[in-house]
Amino acid sequence: MDSEQRQRATAEKEAMMPQTLSPKPSTTADLEARPPMLEVVNATHRYGEVLALDGVTVVARQGEFLTILGESGSGKTTLLRIISGLERPTEAEAIRIGGADVSELGASDRDCTTVFQHYALFPHMSVRENVEYGLKVRGIATGERRKLAMEALELVRLAHASERRIHQLSGGERQRVALARAFVTRPSILLLDEPLGALDEKLRIDMQEELIAIQRNLGITFIYITHSQEEALTMSDRVLLMKSGRIAQEGPPTALFDRPNSAFVARFMGVENILEGVVKDVALPYVTLEVSNRQITGRWCGRSAPNIGARAVAGVRAERVRLADGGQAPDASNGFDCRKTASVYKGKYLDLTLDTPVGPIRSRLWDVDAAPAEPSFIHWSHDTCTVMEP
Repeated sequence: MDSEQRQRATAEKEAMMPQTLSPKPSTTADLEARPPMLEVVNATHRYGEVLALDGVTVVARQGEFLTILGESGSGKTTLLRIISGLERPTEAEAIRIGGADVSELGASDRDCTTVFQHYALFPHMSVRENVEYGLKVRGIATGERRKLAMEALELVRLAHASERRIHQLSGGERQRVALARAFVTRPSILLLDEPLGALDEKLRIDMQEELIAIQRNLGITFIYITHSQEEALTMSDRVLLMKSGRIAQEGPPTALFDRPNSAFVARFMGVENILEGVVKDVALPYVTLEVSNRQITGRWCGRSAPNIGARAVAGVRAERVRLADGGQAPDASNGFDCRKTASVYKGKYLDLTLDTPVGPIRSRLWDVDAAPAEPSFIHWSHDTCTVMEP
């Protein structure tokens, strides 16, 4: 593609870009009503004998913030490399961006840009020159690319630092330069590979808010790769959790947080109390387990129908466990006698470990002053308890 063709293509693309803030979808139905921007259909990838992806299908909608979440080795980075064109899958039925088949296209010819954790900024260039670089490669005229670069720097609040060198910037500022350089070319998809991993905690939290604002402003589809469930819950419209090259669960952040479908998902999403048992009664949406000769009832969230006699697990978050000096569980609650065995002060809250007939249970107290000195009874409701597959 020559310089004139590149400029014409860029102008056509900019004319199609949203000019106003892209609203955050309020429901799953709102999101699904949008046209797909990315479609990866039944992708499998092997590194020798290692199966990195196993028949994965991913759809990301226009203007969606999709997070691909998983631990090291889960396949999330392999999936990102396949989307970006840095890796060719062993098998795939289709890879489409904006409805166009890109299976045979390399990374430079796909309408997506990647922001990596270590930014890869050019130290010999100024901030503005770094942001202009992609436009220069595309043959955009000097005046126009300077204008677009300064607009991008305004969006990340770095216009005042446009002539500084990279070594003069803080870690957070470098991260924002990398973002500006990535989106200044207005890609259809922005891929972010753990971009906040090198930042300290407070800066990481601040940058989460900035990323959300930038994404809503631009209306670009963001696909965000991370191992942090906090980042996934904070920023995403939808989360896709991977395990061993497959999708363990996908849905809005609230679904994975409150309704995990397996013990793996529950543990990954930070459910502190996981109790193994046997299904004794099914009255959907509720299922009752027998755990250490006691009964625990909760909402069934497994992927298939529960069967009496099958093994299953119940999960309850520590902050949902209620303490009392004694007494009886309210209606539609699970209740057990308890004895405090440990407490850990964590600033914002207090974690208690309690010995119960069903095993050790952790309770989290946000109001430390309201905690019973020696709790003797705990309970949690059926609706805040999840029953799922082991």
